[in-house]
Amino acid sequence: MNIFDFIIHDREKVELDDILLDEDNRQQVQQLIKEHTYVGELLQYGLPVNHKVLLHGSSGCGKTMTAKAIAQALGKNILILNLSNIVSARIGETSQNIKQVFDKAAREKAVLFLDEFDQIGKARGNDDKDVGEMRRLVNTLIQLIDYFPNDALLICATNHPEIIDTALLRRFQLRIRFAMPSKELLDSYYDTLLTRFPEELREVTRVYNISFAEAKDHTHTQVKAALLRRLETARQYANN
Repeated sequence: MNIFDFIIHDREKVELDDILLDEDNRQQVQQLIKEHTYVGELLQYGLPVNHKVLLHGSSGCGKTMTAKAIAQALGKNILILNLSNIVSARIGETSQNIKQVFDKAAREKAVLFLDEFDQIGKARGNDDKDVGEMRRLVNTLIQLIDYFPNDALLICATNHPEIIDTALLRRFQLRIRFAMPSKELLDSYYDTLLTRFPEELREVTRVYNISFAEAKDHTHTQVKAALLRRLETARQYANN
């Protein structure tokens, strides 16, 4: 099995308007998209294009959806790797396989999205096991990131930026922090989730100080409970 077996073939189309971002994050994402839209013009002025991006912060707050929306807006293919699934005792093999994926993304001018980036980007020396191999893996990553071309886009995501090697962190030109959504953002999200259901199923208890993913699960659980009660009542009525 090689690294290509771990590429997630996700065909979901996500528009930028489909994701809820605070104003600062939305502006940063919109500028990133514009930079890649006008990459030729920027380079004529000697201006660098941000193409190494770190999305960090709370789990379930939109990092993966944002990466998909950026790829969709740019009309680029997205290669998604969940690195927590591929790190094994054969780290040397992992290093070579990751290089193959970087090469593929570069050839295709694609968006390469590395989720759980801290799994391979941990600070050198933090692990007791296979310290030498982990150091070589981080060194390989530094080289791959340094030579990643401007016309492709590397997006990495992590919930734990504090454990990533500082030399790797310095390679990212743009870092976008995803905090837990505000009450206003969550209310907008609840409204969006509930729109697709009949009005009689939209009465749910809204919970705050949670992530979008948790809000989605909470909403769907309540809507299903309400629907099941209606179905049970209808069945009982039909049987009487």
